[in-house]
Amino acid sequence: MWKRRLGRRLEGDDSLHYVVLNVLRCRIKHYLVSRWVVMSISASGAAAGTVRRATYQDVLDAPQHKVVEILDGELHPRPASRHALAKSAIGATLLPPFRRGRGGPGGWWIVNEPELHFGEDVVVPDLAGWRKSRLPEYPDAAFFTLAPDRVCEVFSPSTRRTDTGIKRTICAREGVGFLWFIDPIARTLEAFELLDGFWVLLDMLTGDASVSVPPFDAISFDLSDLWA
Repeated sequence: MWKRRLGRRLEGDDSLHYVVLNVLRCRIKHYLVSRWVVMSISASGAAAGTVRRATYQDVLDAPQHKVVEILDGELHPRPASRHALAKSAIGATLLPPFRRGRGGPGGWWIVNEPELHFGEDVVVPDLAGWRKSRLPEYPDAAFFTLAPDRVCEVFSPSTRRTDTGIKRTICAREGVGFLWFIDPIARTLEAFELLDGFWVLLDMLTGDASVSVPPFDAISFDLSDLWA
């Protein structure tokens, strides 16, 4: 009964539907993946007598529909909760104007949790974007090897250090042009541009500030939309 009621309420609002379904999906996913990662690492370490470096086989062996990534040889699950709400909201905000050209210039592939292969690193950002001038056709492949033009990470307590540490370093190494950090607890957005191999802060926005930041400065939106 509750499913039918929820369906009727969401029929006329695709963006809300997108957000709610992603929040529910990510909460379940995070719980199951976290348990699997702990069990997997414990079992492999016990068998070998030491902690081994994760490989892509560990990603392939993850339970179906679960998202994990490898950063500097370690296996990491993806987070959920407030993180999922903000991630869904930023995706719903950027996809129409930049991927579909509705109310914006278009010309981008905007992808939720793409799998990026950079050497032995398997990175899964919350949101990534490629200019279609660099990636004219969307690849029919399980993962990307071309670095995105822009990456967005949404902090959670369990991923903040990873996002601002090893993942930011990997993005710079691979030449990602722009990096956004969104903190749903502090309610902030930090935008960086890679210049000469170093991250330069473009803007830091808080509360209900208006957001119009490269590379998506062709539009503006209220930062508070990400927390609503």
